[in-house]
Amino acid sequence: MQPGVVVFAIGNRSRGDDAIGPLLLERLAPWLAAEAQTGEFELIEDYQLQIEHALDLRGRRLALFIDAGCGTSAPLEFYAIGPARAPVARSTHELPPQGVLDVYRQVALAEPPPAFVLCVRGERFELGEGLSGPAEAHVEAAWRQLTLLCRQPDAALWRAMAGTPTH
Repeated sequence: MQPGVVVFAIGNRSRGDDAIGPLLLERLAPWLAAEAQTGEFELIEDYQLQIEHALDLRGRRLALFIDAGCGTSAPLEFYAIGPARAPVARSTHELPPQGVLDVYRQVALAEPPPAFVLCVRGERFELGEGLSGPAEAHVEAAWRQLTLLCRQPDAALWRAMAGTPTH
């Protein structure tokens, strides 16, 4: 049976704080196993969102996108999103989460599952950098938020916890 919740972690582990999403996902997998919730969640890591990720939304009841953000309020922002047309990109890649939801709507001819973004403030994104000191602290705050969300994978509860993005 397909897990009801899909979690996307977007980022490049070789680009400093851009590794935030993948590092949180790496930490989440054993936590879910310890909590006996691995069957409820599918974890997907990628450098960037692509149109193909719309297919990963099929049959889900909830979606979460984790990413690092430049200019995001510290330590993080958590908010609900809906489908939105992405601006024309240079290729068929580089979609924002709202664009993935829109592609799903176009392909499936149905509304996507309720979706949310956990955007963690990053400071430095240079190639070859490690995680910055401020980002380490932001990751810990994000980890607390992420485990809270995963303990209660319910769209209504997540909506009640969600704020409004500031960027």
